[in-house]
Amino acid sequence: MPRITRRAALAAPALLLPPAARAQQENWPNRPVTLLVPWAAGGSNDITARLIAPHLQERFGQPFVVENRPGAGGSVGMGQVARAKPDGYTLLISSASNHIFNQFVIPDQGYDPREALDGIAMLTDVPNALAVSNALGVSDVQGLIAKIKATRGGLSFASSGVGSSNHLAGELFRMLTGTELVHVPYRGGGPVLADLISGTIPIAFLNLPTLLPPAEAGRIRLIGVGSAERVPVRPELPTIAEQGVPGYAVRSWTGLFAPHGIDPAVRQRLADACKEILALPAVRSKLSDLASVPIWMGPAETDRFVRQEFDKWGPVVKAAGVKPE
Repeated sequence: MPRITRRAALAAPALLLPPAARAQQENWPNRPVTLLVPWAAGGSNDITARLIAPHLQERFGQPFVVENRPGAGGSVGMGQVARAKPDGYTLLISSASNHIFNQFVIPDQGYDPREALDGIAMLTDVPNALAVSNALGVSDVQGLIAKIKATRGGLSFASSGVGSSNHLAGELFRMLTGTELVHVPYRGGGPVLADLISGTIPIAFLNLPTLLPPAEAGRIRLIGVGSAERVPVRPELPTIAEQGVPGYAVRSWTGLFAPHGIDPAVRQRLADACKEILALPAVRSKLSDLASVPIWMGPAETDRFVRQEFDKWGPVVKAAGVKPE
């Protein structure tokens, strides 16, 4: 039997597998694949999963079944994938809230996403945005900063919940602008909008798709988008950063992940398929309607991005003293 050199083993790790395991990887997928969403149906993660699933099925010839497993701010479903077999048949559609923020807000989850999950591809960027009540009488970020600083005790801002990307968007704004802001957590964007429209709450940080309808109807004022660049769906809306808050950027992203140890060839095939799917005009049009931006990254870049997110948000969460509800 020919001797396998160390160099050959490193170049082709599949050679070290038993023949049966090698054949299984080469034949992947030969049964349905689960796309687990750690949130209830109807959210941005779920919509993204159901948008790409039929295209993955078309490319790989097996069903890609979306399974919702909500609970504990996304930690229940995420933990299920982190502990699953790395055989390519259980994948995670993840977001910044459950993948990054929860690790600082909810202690002792029993795993570190940076070690327990392998990035396959980043998929979409759903920008956070800043809106104010019409009653507040400001029209841009600098006007808001001046208003907050002129108000004894500062002002309150609303988000969709403790530890959400919206919450952290407000905390980052407070830290970078040196203003006094008091967080008022709600249990979803709907109740926030009702109080923002009525003037009960003066400021809100929410996902852009949630804020667009009432802003376009003139019921609230949208004054800045939280992404690093302007978004195609509202190109006239300036970013918060370009309005005098340099370094401000909050992404509510969606990405595809697998349990650590997935076969590199399967991982790359999935990443390549996602890249092709995100380039489809019909998919891009649907994402644009949802105010989402395709942001494909490959496996290595996705892993780097996740580590950068941990480094960025850890100090913000700790400085804000964010605690679980």
